[in-house]
Amino acid sequence: MLDAVLPPLCLGCGEIVGASGALGAPGALCAECWQGFSFIASPQCACCGDPFAEHIGDEALCAGCLARRPKFRRARAALAYDTQSRRLVLPFKHGDRTDIARACGGWMARAGSELLAEADLIAPVPLHWRRLLTRRYNQALLLARAVFRAASGDAGPRLAPDLLRRHRWTGSQAGLRAKERQRNVREAFDIHPRWAAEVAGKTVLLVDDVLTTGATAEACARVLQRGGARHVDVLTLARVVRPAV
Repeated sequence: MLDAVLPPLCLGCGEIVGASGALGAPGALCAECWQGFSFIASPQCACCGDPFAEHIGDEALCAGCLARRPKFRRARAALAYDTQSRRLVLPFKHGDRTDIARACGGWMARAGSELLAEADLIAPVPLHWRRLLTRRYNQALLLARAVFRAASGDAGPRLAPDLLRRHRWTGSQAGLRAKERQRNVREAFDIHPRWAAEVAGKTVLLVDDVLTTGATAEACARVLQRGGARHVDVLTLARVVRPAV
């Protein structure tokens, strides 16, 4: 009856999708949009998750990680950030489409299954209070909750929604070069005092919407490592894919 009144709509194009099956579930994609999205899977860089054109070894690293390993241990993403996925990410991030998080959490849980298997804590990248006031929600927290629900089990990781705080206003990272992004978020985060004793020796899974240069994820990883975290992994809905060389 609910499907007759409020039929499930495709997250990609907004068209009505069937009420049965994986693609027809509420918050899913139609068959055409599903084929148009670039889901990331192996082969990929063992560290940052940048996809490879062909398999060159389970522990192979991309050129960027060979030149400089990031501060986090591993990163994985469900989607390549491109024209198609932006039609999903931007309304979710800026257009109050909070309903999108449910389906994205399932995709992310599958993409980051190896990270979730080792995680003790799941934590979102925080927003500054000024940004939260204008946006009214933290998209990274919605994704972290969706991932937690998708991967929850008897011995699963704990959700730490306020593990990190963004105590310094950094503005938008859009349009900044990699070095500028690093400077912009340097010393912008800290650990919430009520979680300080929980971090030592733990593996923290950091959740965000898009991995671009990794500057924000690395800034968070530094803080967590100073707090005693054993490992910091990163899971995002999408990531910018480096051009093939």
